[in-house]
Amino acid sequence: MVIDSQSIALIPARGGSKGLPRKNIRSLRDKPLIAWTIEAALRSTCFAKVVVSTEDREIASIAKSYGAEVPFQRPPELADDRAKSIDVVIQALNWFEEKGEDFRRIALLQPTSPLRNQSDIQNAWDFFNLKKAGAVVSVCECEHTPLWMNSLPDDLSMRDFLSKGSLNQNRQSLKQYYRLNGAIYLADKDYLKEWHGFFGPRTFAFIMPQARSVDIDSELDLRFTEFLLQNI
Repeated sequence: MVIDSQSIALIPARGGSKGLPRKNIRSLRDKPLIAWTIEAALRSTCFAKVVVSTEDREIASIAKSYGAEVPFQRPPELADDRAKSIDVVIQALNWFEEKGEDFRRIALLQPTSPLRNQSDIQNAWDFFNLKKAGAVVSVCECEHTPLWMNSLPDDLSMRDFLSKGSLNQNRQSLKQYYRLNGAIYLADKDYLKEWHGFFGPRTFAFIMPQARSVDIDSELDLRFTEFLLQNI
């Protein structure tokens, strides 16, 4: 695949994660978590630059050692747990514009999706071009149908827990649902700024297998990912 001189991969990696402290540089099979995403992005050869956005010096140093660029320090107001990913993306695009570099397409690749590989990224870009999309967002099949889920009242009654349409139905006979897996977000820059995000009328779903859709947020997620790597 030929490198697109107008495309950039952005990997967001702040240092203050709470659910799993320092998760972006936790070891996964003797390699920092963020390294899996950096290497997949570089191997895909889809991007003119693979950039890590962080406020954390240790993360920046590790990212550089695996081949990513860290050309700026993320502003403090975008480095707490209230910061939105879209604001991080737009800040990065604006920074490059101010330096005279106008990237027309961007991929947001979260480091918490280490099993997403170079082929997934390449195939997502091909799909983006095929659909002439404004954006593409990766999804996978839901592990459990949401038709079997509901909230519970204080008395724990299940009287209205299931809808009539899903009552006494086998899983195979129910509609297939999909969920965001957090692995790949691609967008045209103008579309991204127009909709202030990746979701709009020309956004399409790129379906990935469940086995590569793990999203690490906890110690259990990390241990489960290690198990997957040993068994797939």
